[in-house]
Order: sequence, then structure tokens, then C-alpha cells
Amino acid sequence: MDFLKKVREITSPNKAIELLYSMVEEVPSIQNAIAFATQAHQGQVRKSGEPYIVHPLLVSCIVTYFGGDEEMVCAALLHDVVEDTPYTLEEVKRDYGADVASLVDGLTKIVAIRAEELPSSYSSEKLVVAALSFRKMLITSVKDVRVLVVKLCDRLHNMLTLDALASNKQKRIAEETLVVYAPIAHRLGISSLKNELEDRSFYYIFPQEYKKIDDYFSRHKQMIQLKLNAFIQKVEKSLIQGGIPVGDFSITSRIKRHYSIYLKMQRKGISIDEVLDLLAIRVIVKNPLECYRALGILHLKYKPIMSRFKDYIALPKENGYQTIHSTLFDDSAIFEVQIRTEDMHKSAEYGIAAHWKYKTGGNNNAPSLEWLNKLQFQNNSVEEFYELVKNDLYREDIVVFSPDGDNYSLPIGAVVLDFAYAVHTEVGSRAKEAYVNNQKTSLLTRLKSGDIVKIVTASENILRCSWADAVKTSRAKSQIRNNCASRIKEIERKSAINIIATIFGKSAEEIERYLIESDLEDMAYRATTDISFLKDIKNRIENNYRQNIGFLTRIKTRILKLKELRFDNLAIYTNHTINQAVFDYCCHPKFGDGIIAFKNGSKAFVHHKLCDRAYLEIQKGVKMLYVNWFGDKLQTYKLIVALENQKGVLANFLQFLAKMDINVLSVELGSQKSNYATHCEMCFESHIRDTKEIKAKLGNRYKIIDVYALKDAYAN
Repeated sequence: MDFLKKVREITSPNKAIELLYSMVEEVPSIQNAIAFATQAHQGQVRKSGEPYIVHPLLVSCIVTYFGGDEEMVCAALLHDVVEDTPYTLEEVKRDYGADVASLVDGLTKIVAIRAEELPSSYSSEKLVVAALSFRKMLITSVKDVRVLVVKLCDRLHNMLTLDALASNKQKRIAEETLVVYAPIAHRLGISSLKNELEDRSFYYIFPQEYKKIDDYFSRHKQMIQLKLNAFIQKVEKSLIQGGIPVGDFSITSRIKRHYSIYLKMQRKGISIDEVLDLLAIRVIVKNPLECYRALGILHLKYKPIMSRFKDYIALPKENGYQTIHSTLFDDSAIFEVQIRTEDMHKSAEYGIAAHWKYKTGGNNNAPSLEWLNKLQFQNNSVEEFYELVKNDLYREDIVVFSPDGDNYSLPIGAVVLDFAYAVHTEVGSRAKEAYVNNQKTSLLTRLKSGDIVKIVTASENILRCSWADAVKTSRAKSQIRNNCASRIKEIERKSAINIIATIFGKSAEEIERYLIESDLEDMAYRATTDISFLKDIKNRIENNYRQNIGFLTRIKTRILKLKELRFDNLAIYTNHTINQAVFDYCCHPKFGDGIIAFKNGSKAFVHHKLCDRAYLEIQKGVKMLYVNWFGDKLQTYKLIVALENQKGVLANFLQFLAKMDINVLSVELGSQKSNYATHCEMCFESHIRDTKEIKAKLGNRYKIIDVYALKDAYAN
């Protein structure tokens, strides 16, 4: 982008001011903001050695380029002033108005993560840091999305000047940019900004991979340009012959961006020559009807790959993107053709900023900001929040329909249950049957664009705790986890009451009354998983009842002492005689699953904590026992990794896993194979029980496509 090249070359305040005034009117507010920011940052220098004031000046230029209004330009100029000087927000409000003050306040709240404060790239803490920044940005922008746009422009200028920092800091800042800033730019529909952030991050994070792609284009530059020029001439001739006048359309060429190429190579395990949309042209016409006319002309002339056809004009993406995509064969070469109007082009390049940048015209499909208001910021840890929301922010969409014709945008890979939750939380929680295109199917059937989905609901919620990893959207994942957390809390609370009642030989109702009166009810659930807590609460009840002569007259103190009984890898604590522990036939819990135990005579019947049959028994207040696993629990994982298709690579990888004390259970190699890479899928066991830690350790050495824990296997 020529503009960014110009920005990158500027190192003096005068040149920066000259560029800014070539883009905006010299109104008093901007003049005053420049003068004040220059004074406030007097004597400050950046790592590159240039005066610090150059940074806010050039950020304001980038903000202007992406359509920023007068208030956004002033906020960009002042965005570091409140944090770095005694100047207050009240003074900003007095001098520049409430709008500018609000934007500066938002930018100040997104506390910049200094390079020296970032954890090591090899540290699992980096996700926490990224997630914190991610959540702060989104919370702050709920009131005014312009805050996000200014902050993204600020980060883009930082990326343009990143070469002034040490290599370890370059990588850390680039990582944060890739996982925090680029996804937000994507969700706002600002593709030109997103592309720049991605490619510049890619350059610093994976320099060798970036160089390979860059070298490929250097070697094939002439051939690529000849191919594109020849195809453009053919398309131009076809459109004219089809009746579209020369002045009513324009055609430009496009080469896929470096990071997009890299992602496709990794996801599909292919070489750069196998990337189908590597070369593309863009046809811009006068109006939407002409888009379809151009499409018809080209489809009659060239063979389309229909599986790759996408009509985002009829069904726009949630970020407002509208274009027809079609991939065509021409003389053994393959080209992607994008067809759009001028307004659609502006919206595609500048997203939400197009509605400030181009004051006239524009289409009605502005990027929806409803997603910002729907985010549940307070219910999860920052890491959980990031993991849940990132798929919704940064995704390719499919569009599916309800039987009534309502359309829903979902991420690629979404299943029927994701659709049900998109319709309504209650529909998702009560979904029992599904029909896709009038065919009965599983709720975990993967959907594709154009599917018509019908959901049949039950009268009550259906618990599906193990399905949280099978759904794709944050809404479905979050609701499934919340439903299960509520059910587990209820089960543990009632089980704790039953266990304590069994110890004392009292009714569940009497124990529950005591816990309520003693303000212990909210903590009681811990007695099912924490033996120390159970013993403590038993002693408190025992001491309390000692004062009640009527209670212990028939019970000797020694009878209340809990003994540990072991049966294989089970530990049961009880004051009763238990001779045998049996896994009941209905739920088959596996080692490490959450479990509960019922007392029947001298036998303990062990169930999965989420067993339906067990749930009904718990409600009856039956006799229960404290049970838990003992021994070192292993976590099972599913891993998909891209390995180079070379001799000895798999052997080295398995040796690396062995050094990490990982036990490989199964390996499937070559499910997606090319001359470049092979996708290897495997299941393994590890003492490490944190997925993020596993991902961090493996990701430092290998290209991880996906890794997730095969958690509690029980499903209703």
C-alpha cells in the first residue's frame, strides 16, 4: 500500500504534519491538538530515535486514511497525553469537547502493554496477556466503536516501525497483534487494515515461512503478471461482447496475501502452487444487477468450480462484506473472480470506516455491531473469554436457513446445535431432534451454506456436557458449559447433603435445614470433592449436636469417625462398613471422570456424576458416600499437527513427545497429504492437564493445527 510506505518513511514532525494537512482541513481543533501534543511530548523519543510526537501525528494520518472524522483525528493526536502528562480528561473535554474526551478516555483505558512487560514468547502467560488486552479493547468500545478504529491505527503504526526493537520484543508484539488486533479489524470489516496487520505480524513471527512465500513471488513475478494480464484481457473482451459498455466496469488484479497463503497451506497441507485462489481479479460494475449480469457472462465463457462459488451480495457476511466469488478454469490455470459494485468495494476495504470515509452513497449492509453488545464479559476468566469469542470474531461464514426462510450466519465447521443456539438459547438447550433439508440428522451434523434446518425441541433442557468441544460458536459453547456448571453445582450440593446425612444417620431434610441455618448451604457442594472440607463440616455439625442431648444419646462418637477404604483406584471415606465397590451398568464412568457413590447395604455403587439415573436417585435423598479417584490422573488429548513430508520427521516428532513424557495412544498419518506437508492426527495421554500448556510446549517446535482435551466422555 503506497500510503503506508509513505508513512513508514516519515521520521520528522514537519513531514508528518505536512502529510496530515494534505489529508484534512486545517481546522482550529486539529491545529490546537497538534500544538498541544507537540508541547506535551517535548523531549520524548521513540526507540528508533525519532521524536515521539511523530507517532501520534502519523497515527492521526492513518486514522484519516481509514475515514476518521475530526474527533477521531484529535483523539489520535492526544491518545498518549492523558497517560503520560498531568493533563486531565476534564481539560480535554473543556478544550476539545465531550466526544474527543470520551474517545481519549476509551483509548487510555486500553492500557498499552509495554514491550518490556510482555512475557516470553515461550511462556503460557502470553495468552493471558493477549486475552486481557483483547477484553479491555472490546469492553471499552461498546460505547463508541471509533475507539477500536483509532486503537487499530495506533497498532498499525507500531507495526510499521517495529524494526527499531529487539527481535524478541518484535515477536512478542507481533504475536499480540495477530491474536488480538487483526481479528477485531476483520470483525469490523476493515480488510485492508486486517491484511496489513496480519502480514506484518507474519513477517516477524515466522520469518522463514514469510521469506519462502516472498521468494516464490520474486521467482514467478513475471509469469504471474503475464497470466493475470492475459486473463484480464479475456474477461474484458467477454464482458464487452456480453453487452456491458467499456466505461461501465473496471478490472484489477489481486494476488493473495502472504499470511492468507500460509494459513491455507497449513490448514490443507498443500504447497503454494496448490492454492486455488492465489491469483484473482476484481470486476467492479455500476450496480448490483450488473454484478449478476457479469457473472452470467463469465460462467457461460469459463467453467466454474461450483463448490467454491459464494454469493455474498444476496447473503452478506456479518461484517457487511458483499461480493460474488467464483473460481474459474482458463487454459489449465485457475483464477478467482470477485464481482462487486464501487460501494461494495469501499465497504470491503474500509468496513465500518467506509461510512465515515465516504459520506455519500454506501450500501445498507453496514457491519453489524450487535456482537459487541452480546458479549458476556463478566462470566468467564479472561482466558476463557478469549477462547470463546475469538472464533466469532475471526471466522469465515456460512449461511443457513430456518424453514421460514430466516438466514443465520455461522462459522465454517458449525453444527446443527450451533444453529439451534443461534435461533434462541432455549431452542439450543431443548433441542432433541433435527432435520437438515428435510432429512432427519444428528444435532452434531456439520452444516454447509444453503442448508435448511429444522429443530424439534423437548419440554425441558437436555444436558450435553461433553458437547461443548463439538460446537463451534461461543454462544453454544458458553451456554452448554453454563448449563452443565449449574447442573453439577446442584448435583454436588444435594450429594453433599446426602453424604453428610448418611454419616450421621439423619434425613437429608434435617441436614439441609442445619446447613441453611448455619450459612453453610452455599459451600456444602465442596463436601463431594474435598475430603478435608467434608471432615471439617462433619466436625462442626458433630460439635453443634453435642450440645443437643437428644441427638447423640444413641450415637457413639467413634461411630462418626471416617475411614478410608480403597477398591482398585477408588477411595471411599465412610463411617459405615463397605465391602465392595461396583461400577453401575448405566453410565460406565472412566478413570478421571466426575463420580458419585450410593450406599446399598455393604456395597458402594459408583456412577458418573452426570448420569440421569443417578440424578433421580439423588433427588430422593438416598444414602450416599464420599468417593474419589486416587493415583496420578492422565489427561487424554487429540492433536492435529502439520509435519513436513520428509524422511524422519515423524520419528523425530514422536521422540520429542517421549521426552515430554507423553504416551501416544494412536497415530493417523497422511489424511491430508501433499508434497509440502502431511497432517498427522494422534491421541495421547499426558500428566499435563492444561490444554494451553500442552499447546504452548508443542507449538514452540511444531505447527499445531488443533489440539484439545478429550474430556469427560459421558454424554446424555
